Amino acid sequence: MSPPGQAAVELNALVKRYGATTAVDGLSLRAERGAITALLGPNGAGKTTTIEICEGYRRPDGGTVRVLGLDPLRDARALRPRVGVMPQSGGVPGTARAGEFLRLIAAFYARPLDPAALLERLGLSGHARTPFRRLSGGQQQRLSLAAAVIGRPELVFLDEPTAGLDPQARHAAWELVSELRRAGVSVILTTHHMDEAERLADRVVIVDRGRVVAEGTPAELTGAERQLRFRARPGLGLDELLAALPPGSAAKESPAGHYLIEGEVGPELLATVTAWCASHGVMTEDLRIERRTLEDVFLELTGRELRS
Repeated sequence: MSPPGQAAVELNALVKRYGATTAVDGLSLRAERGAITALLGPNGAGKTTTIEICEGYRRPDGGTVRVLGLDPLRDARALRPRVGVMPQSGGVPGTARAGEFLRLIAAFYARPLDPAALLERLGLSGHARTPFRRLSGGQQQRLSLAAAVIGRPELVFLDEPTAGLDPQARHAAWELVSELRRAGVSVILTTHHMDEAERLADRVVIVDRGRVVAEGTPAELTGAERQLRFRARPGLGLDELLAALPPGSAAKESPAGHYLIEGEVGPELLATVTAWCASHGVMTEDLRIERRTLEDVFLELTGRELRS
């Protein structure tokens, strides 16, 4: 076991280059033990490379990496039984049958979870004899998740754990991850689902272009600021609407026909917006007041342009 107070993962000025491309550019972060840390970022932000360095699959070009207080390259043998890994894709031979594969993985650990119970938990009991390559994408994801947690790890890395899962399977995976945390397991996960990070994570780290651009609890990142949203016909005169709103307000349309009003959202602003819409013959739909979401913060920090 690691000494009390020691981080599950600690990175300091991490650098990784691929030729002329710098995938990770001086990234530093600390993931506490017994907590769920979500690593978020656009495509190509360096998330998977960072995770693979922590797992010992890639060698950094600079900086320091400590996983449960150990070096993932030099101390790989000591870390292997203590760490579970779910890669973004692959990792399971195509001909391996789901049940046999999970029993094989379990055999490497002193106190594994019951393979049959885990298959049942993740809705795979009926596919225990199915080769991995014949499983659906979602079923493959669930089997990879089972393989990552079956050894009762102290720390588990989950790279896009619910990609391709239907809503029922996503909720089953969320409950499993939450149970890991309640059992004191440290979890590092990457995800493109903002609601997943907001629901599961104790701490969120947003990465862009290989660097940390924001970190904190979901509540710290989203803040207490409220917003007014509504739908109406595209192309409303936002400059005219802004002129009617209290000072310090902001208004934007994104995407077309979807409007966001920010500022001191209270009775006065709500009355002003509805009165302005009524006087201009604008029929509003789905008018609601809500707090900023993690997705709002993510887009503000990383931009809205598509990344390849």
